[in-house]
Amino acid sequence: MLEPSNNNELPTIPGKRYFTIGEVSELCAVKPHVLRYWEQEFPSLSPVKRRGNRRYYQRQDVVLIRQIRSLLYEHGFTIGGARQRIDGEPAKQEETPYKQLLEQTIVELKEILESLN
Repeated sequence: MLEPSNNNELPTIPGKRYFTIGEVSELCAVKPHVLRYWEQEFPSLSPVKRRGNRRYYQRQDVVLIRQIRSLLYEHGFTIGGARQRIDGEPAKQEETPYKQLLEQTIVELKEILESLN
């Protein structure tokens, strides 16, 4: 995941539904040929392809590319290690603070629901 300090380096993602490969390249600071390579290496990254095999990335694809970029360029992961991390194999053991907060909120809401019943 991108660290909050690294989010300032990349531009904010506009509120569009689809992005071209050129736009994603600028948003994620990665060259288009690298994006095409990552599509082969990361099965979860699959942009919509339309006429002429033009790629159109959705918002979740852009977020995923930023995660991949962070793992490879800032955290020093290999392609294989980043793929495992993205697919969640070792990450299932290790919870991010965001997931911990969500789980804690769910537990608290269930307790409130039980007390109301």
